[in-house]
Amino acid sequence: MASGLLLEAGLAITVLAVAGTLAYRLGQSVIPAYIVIGLVVGPNAPEVAGVSFAVLQRHEFVDLLAELGVVLLLFFIGVEFSIDQLLANRERLAVIGGIDLVVNAAVGVAIGLAFGFTPVEVAFVTGIVYISSSAIVTKSLIDLGWVADPEAEVVLGTLVVEDLVIAVYLAVLSALVLGGGGGAALSAVAIALGFIAVLVVVARVGTPVIQRALAVDSDELFVLTTLGVVALVGGLALQLGVSEAVAAFFVGTAVSATDAVHRVEKLLSPARDLFAAIFFLAIGFQTDLGALSGTALTLLAVAVVVTSASKLVSGYWSGLRYGLSERRARRAGIALVARGEFSLVLAALALEVGTGALADVIPAFAVGYVLAMSVLGTVLMKSAPRFERYFEEQPAETDESVEGA
Repeated sequence: MASGLLLEAGLAITVLAVAGTLAYRLGQSVIPAYIVIGLVVGPNAPEVAGVSFAVLQRHEFVDLLAELGVVLLLFFIGVEFSIDQLLANRERLAVIGGIDLVVNAAVGVAIGLAFGFTPVEVAFVTGIVYISSSAIVTKSLIDLGWVADPEAEVVLGTLVVEDLVIAVYLAVLSALVLGGGGGAALSAVAIALGFIAVLVVVARVGTPVIQRALAVDSDELFVLTTLGVVALVGGLALQLGVSEAVAAFFVGTAVSATDAVHRVEKLLSPARDLFAAIFFLAIGFQTDLGALSGTALTLLAVAVVVTSASKLVSGYWSGLRYGLSERRARRAGIALVARGEFSLVLAALALEVGTGALADVIPAFAVGYVLAMSVLGTVLMKSAPRFERYFEEQPAETDESVEGA
């Protein structure tokens, strides 16, 4: 058994290396390459001329490493921030988070109603299309070097607000559709918000304790200590119904106030990149193109077009309200297009409920949507300089036409 799992682990890492190398040589982001290779060699691989390349299966070790990829990506983003900075900008973050929620949730509700879904089904569709992928967006910010740019503050602030909203949303929706009722929903929300409040307090005042915990001479013990804390907090968050991404982010903000930041970046970056790659591979594993037909396929086509536009608009609007230039605001909109991990969580919940469109349409739509939006989002970010050159050329062309007249 162990030999078989080791062989699959070796195959998984090797195909990721091949796909990533090919993407780099073509000048593309590695994220779509990781997702597509997961689709091609994973358990749902489509047959081509009667031949299937499904050589890998989805095992628990894939899910575990994928979770570590999510928490490490958000942990690293938190390391770039400080809790004081977040609190100081709370009013502006509330504004941009509100714009993002109102615009994109309204679009989700409109799509659901247009397809004749029930209120619960509309709630699922709204959640799937509302929230951007923290993992995909942050990985792209790091890879493209945007993480230190002004628009990153808008993007990451929006992601934090989204994750806080989703912590409440998922607690309420899960309690309602699984039969817990209003009391269970309120209890779940209270626990989630209480846990987040504790993390904020620790990040704000716990610097001396964290500093001492990380003050170890051995690099090996430093890596084990840091990884252990991030995984423990993320796992506890999931047990309490809180996004592990939010929890990891606040752990990162706590570390950002110590002098261990450079050491974290140096020693843990390879682990982050490995686990993140497996997370994107897992998205490909979960994508079954064969299930996309009929209503699910039509819903996918409509949602990709409409919700891409809504994220571009809300991100651009948020950037302007935050004080960014038009160029930076456009980048903020582009960066928020990708959807990912939370949409897959909702797909799994819909399957668990298992009636009507929640069993037949929405899960298939969700995995197809994540594949399409993750690829589209990363391609748009990679192509951002081309869009910027286009917009920069427009005034010059207008001036020349005026002069010619």
